[in-house]
Amino acid sequence: MPHNMASISTVKSAGTKSSRGFSSRVRQDRAVNRGNDQNVKNWIRMYRANASCARKIWGALPRSMILNLKEISKRHELAVAAGDLLVLDGRWYITHTGLLRVARRNHCCGIQSALVERYSDPAMGRWVFKATVYKTARSRGFVGYGDADPSNVSSLVRGAEMRVAETRAVNRALRKAYGIGLCSVEELGSLSGAPASSIGSAQPHRFHAPGPSTNGHHPRLRDQLCLLIRQHNLDSSLVKAYAADFCGTQTLKDAGRDLVESFISHLAKAAKEDRDALLCKLNSYAQPVEANP
Repeated sequence: MPHNMASISTVKSAGTKSSRGFSSRVRQDRAVNRGNDQNVKNWIRMYRANASCARKIWGALPRSMILNLKEISKRHELAVAAGDLLVLDGRWYITHTGLLRVARRNHCCGIQSALVERYSDPAMGRWVFKATVYKTARSRGFVGYGDADPSNVSSLVRGAEMRVAETRAVNRALRKAYGIGLCSVEELGSLSGAPASSIGSAQPHRFHAPGPSTNGHHPRLRDQLCLLIRQHNLDSSLVKAYAADFCGTQTLKDAGRDLVESFISHLAKAAKEDRDALLCKLNSYAQPVEANP
């Protein structure tokens, strides 16, 4: 009898341990499922915010671009409102800001860049950089190269070819490291070229937001201005007020194309040469806030 009782006690103890282990696994599975559900909710919320913000900035977008945005939101968690993405010529482009955000979120260990003197020619304004991204301390690194010279940069950043080359190298290395197929906007050869306007047009070009079927020139102007604002961390409302004053119109959308182009060039030069002075100028357009009695 004692022997049988001991056996029964052993079986009960083993059954209790097994039950506890099963319950623990169930709780773990439930926690994982709750985490997965929360992740799904997060990226769906981000996609909806991205789609809404994109429509406000660029108007109605083709269904294919909205589907691409959904996949981008799910895979890379990039935010349109934060300046991570841009639309140029009907395609999505990631920005340097967006790539750095991806690196930070994935706990990137480090980024190293170096001038490739063999292929650089300072006298001609040609610069080549090599960048290496280390995802972990033991990573062998992901390498990217970037080049820039006066022939493949926008007129808005003419004279800053060295910095453009380094940024392009870092962008390519980051895209390789984190499997991002989107081209970065900084890698584009130039944003300054625009097709010629129609001959015999009776109305001057305006800076209105284009409709879904627009093939005109304003998306390029708007994108150039948005890019400048994000690159130099400027206040968009103050820039618009400054632009309207510069163009001599009540609002920016009433300005002619030539005036807008002139303002963009002026803004780029001012931001490059003396950003502090530009900020002071922009702050002069801030509306005074009335103090509550």
